[in-house]
Amino acid sequence: MAQEYKLKGVSSLDLSPGSKQEVEVEGIENGKVLLVNTGGKTQALGSKCTHYGAPLAKGVLTSDGRITCPWHGACFNAKTGDIEDAPALDHLPVFQVAERDGAVYLTGEESAIKSSKRQPKVKCAEFGSVQDDHVVVVGGGSGTLGVVESLRENGYKGGITVISNEGYYPIDRTKLSKALMTDLSKLQWRNKDFYEGGSIKFVQGEVNNVDFSGRFVTTSEGEKIDYTKLVLATGGTPRRLPLEGFKNLGNIFTFRNVHDTKKIVDQIGEKGKKIVVVGSSFIGIELAVATAGDNDVTVIGMENVPLERVLGEKVGSGLQKALEGKGVKFYMGASVDKAEPSASDESKVGSVSLKDGTKLEADLVVLGVGVAPATQFLKNNSGIKLEDDGSIKTNDDYSVPGLKDVYAIGDIATFPYHGPGGEGKHVRIEHWNVAQKAGRIAANHIVNPGGKTEHFIPIFWSALGAQLRYCGNTMASGWDDLVLEGSPAENKFVAYYCKGETVVAMASMGRDPAMAQSAELMRVNKMPTKTELQEGISVV
Repeated sequence: MAQEYKLKGVSSLDLSPGSKQEVEVEGIENGKVLLVNTGGKTQALGSKCTHYGAPLAKGVLTSDGRITCPWHGACFNAKTGDIEDAPALDHLPVFQVAERDGAVYLTGEESAIKSSKRQPKVKCAEFGSVQDDHVVVVGGGSGTLGVVESLRENGYKGGITVISNEGYYPIDRTKLSKALMTDLSKLQWRNKDFYEGGSIKFVQGEVNNVDFSGRFVTTSEGEKIDYTKLVLATGGTPRRLPLEGFKNLGNIFTFRNVHDTKKIVDQIGEKGKKIVVVGSSFIGIELAVATAGDNDVTVIGMENVPLERVLGEKVGSGLQKALEGKGVKFYMGASVDKAEPSASDESKVGSVSLKDGTKLEADLVVLGVGVAPATQFLKNNSGIKLEDDGSIKTNDDYSVPGLKDVYAIGDIATFPYHGPGGEGKHVRIEHWNVAQKAGRIAANHIVNPGGKTEHFIPIFWSALGAQLRYCGNTMASGWDDLVLEGSPAENKFVAYYCKGETVVAMASMGRDPAMAQSAELMRVNKMPTKTELQEGISVV
């Protein structure tokens, strides 16, 4: 039940336009709200990002009324509190405020003030006939979550069926590699009651065929499910190494879902293991960092330095030094030759050999060598054309050209990119927030086909001993120069990736809210040029 509370130390609502202030709520332990002035009006919002609880007072408030989280780039409408950009799922609560007798009072529920969250309204009566309207979503990841919640929030009253082979509701997949978390109660974003309340049906199964003309999918379990709209959101399949020993030896793991993580955690057991990670991009490095404290961890990479493909040699070299200081060992510029069995158990791996003759002992091996679009079930389907990498080309709204009422989102989608340097070129981006945003865009198009499609700036983050934040994308244009401020080796820097004078991407550590500010500047085409940055202009 809503009550009135006094705001501590606030005598009036005279914030200047475009400013924000975190204030305490008297009578509520640890109760805080964020006062914001947008369009000349001051109001109160939840003070914490609904994703991981970042203080929004340290975020970015834009002139067009968006507030961006300083940690992972979630965006909220500063007037309504509604979520506008992933990775957050819940909205911010909005509270009435009023001046009286030289003080400011807020009206709201204590639970909403303390949680700083407002769940989306997905309640929907039980759906009747499939023939009326039925969205089928194939896959159970971040994109799926964006689709189903946005459909209900936008007033979609038809049936929604999700077909997933993972065996659980959509999870915060980022916590698998960053923290080796396996507890579903902490990983699943929503519980059974949430989905049932929204008449969102989950089917455990593996889709093995789509009949695009007949408008139905079939599963390997023999089930046939009709659709009027189809969203393909099958994600990625971890790549394996076609080398001796990697197919038949035990204790060699790929890393994608909770089941994979449990196997790895169980094998590590009481710590003190020799772990070899093959692959020096983000998944491999995150796992190495998560396990290095209690184990002997070695990373093998073909690049000159870890993360070179995305961050470049200067930044990657500095991060390697920082990670070596945390106990991670690296063999870079290396090629794997084979995996060999253990002397004590020939069914399990005992070492990994490199082509230069180096032999690395291993109790377990984790492969972080990338993912392929999980579209094998469509490979021989004459109704759809796959790109050379197995992905599906889409329009801006993630509809598939040439197929009526079919959408592709997430890791399998190659979509037009309109960020800096993008110019509408098609790219495939394997980011959590891109998949979720794509799901929202597809849902909006299903409900309102004539609506305008919003362009966005991709954001991702990585736990590399310190939090790396990244926005933009270099895959559409490439990059030819780097403006680097600070020291990657000390985990405190900002790196701007430039194509000509255009900053197409940036990465940072220990410099919040530089990433959030850069993402907003990119979104409104006001990012400083390379020369301006070299001359000392700051984005913060």
